[in-house]
Amino acid sequence: MKRMKRMKRMSRMQKLVSLTLALIFTIGIFSLVQAQEQRLKVSSTTSTDNTGLFAAINPPFEKMFNCRVDVIAEGTGKAIKTGEMGDCDVVFVHARQAEDKFVAAGFGVNRRDVMYNDFIILGPKNDPAKIRGTRDAVQALTRIAKAQAAFISRGDDSGTHKKEKEIWTKAGLTPKGQWYAEAGQGMGAVLQIAHEKNGYTLSDRGTWLAYKGKIDLEILCEGDPSLFNPYGIIAVNPAKYPKVNYILAMAYIGWVTSPEGQKIIREFGKDKLGQPLFIPQAIP
Repeated sequence: MKRMKRMKRMSRMQKLVSLTLALIFTIGIFSLVQAQEQRLKVSSTTSTDNTGLFAAINPPFEKMFNCRVDVIAEGTGKAIKTGEMGDCDVVFVHARQAEDKFVAAGFGVNRRDVMYNDFIILGPKNDPAKIRGTRDAVQALTRIAKAQAAFISRGDDSGTHKKEKEIWTKAGLTPKGQWYAEAGQGMGAVLQIAHEKNGYTLSDRGTWLAYKGKIDLEILCEGDPSLFNPYGIIAVNPAKYPKVNYILAMAYIGWVTSPEGQKIIREFGKDKLGQPLFIPQAIP
């Protein structure tokens, strides 16, 4: 009887020691992970990078999680391809149909709405195509094509380029000729080219606001409901790509959609431009 009691006490002690060692090991590993700087790869559209948004929203996250966020700034189409190849941890873009397809195909999980702004059609002050004041994007591009006025396209399968092609399709037109040029570059570069060529272009409002003082282009068409421009964030699927940093990716998604992250988005641009470049959507 005494032997059995002694064995039970020893068993309980062994379990306690095992649990204590497991706890010490877990704390040690957690401390080691925290001590080592982690890296998070975010593949995103150029508009979020060109506007400077990442410079505002990433540093607090990096400090909080002792990590570094590496932003791969490319058009939405390329950003999604990067995610499909498993070469990033997070995709942060603005092309809802392409985003939904990315998730449905099993490449991404846990998509969240982050923010929005709108697309606008910019052009020179003399407005040779006479589109000033129109709220119909199809009508605006139709007039530009008819006048064969210079139009600079992103031409890079970005979210902006996808929207532009959608409008041309609705207009029943295939733009071609010397008046139409595909730059194959980011939004900031395209705005500069349109400025130099005294031409028209389609832009997201945020990037235009960020470049407003550097270019001589005006908003000539805005307000069409079809020009709504929402941004979404998606974690790359760890079941498909086990090497992605899924835990840190979900922490980042949580950050940009948190009250603190949404406040940064809401305030971004107000101090310099008098208005925000993006409107938070995760927490209205």
